[in-house]
Amino acid sequence: MTIIGFNFTKIEAEKKELIKGKININNNLAIKNVEEKKLSLSNEKQKVLSFTFEFTAKYDPNVGSISFTGNVLSMDDSKKVKEILDGWKKDKKLPKEFMPNILNTIMSKCNIQALILSEQINLPPPIPLPKLAPAEKQG
Repeated sequence: MTIIGFNFTKIEAEKKELIKGKININNNLAIKNVEEKKLSLSNEKQKVLSFTFEFTAKYDPNVGSISFTGNVLSMDDSKKVKEILDGWKKDKKLPKEFMPNILNTIMSKCNIQALILSEQINLPPPIPLPKLAPAEKQG
């Protein structure tokens, strides 16, 4: 499975009130739909899968949120495309071996964008950032 496209269709960031005390941040990623698209590559049409996703970062207590909706386009042989589509239509599930590639792509793009948006509206970053500690003195 090769990822050939990614785009956001909706981006929202909201800060509702001043942050006081401890904040919990809950990130959630869900695949909302899978459908077949036809893409023109050279002189022939290629069947690709379009995965519609929704990513949210909710700040608890309810001080803000960041959310994205978008699509990932993925290409594979027609037999695999049909198998994935049939599984999705039947029980809204995707093959386990296939999921990490799609989910990692979505999380990577969303986390970077969420980090930028959180800074712009003064919310804590939705993912833990590395922190340096002072070096210990050696005697």
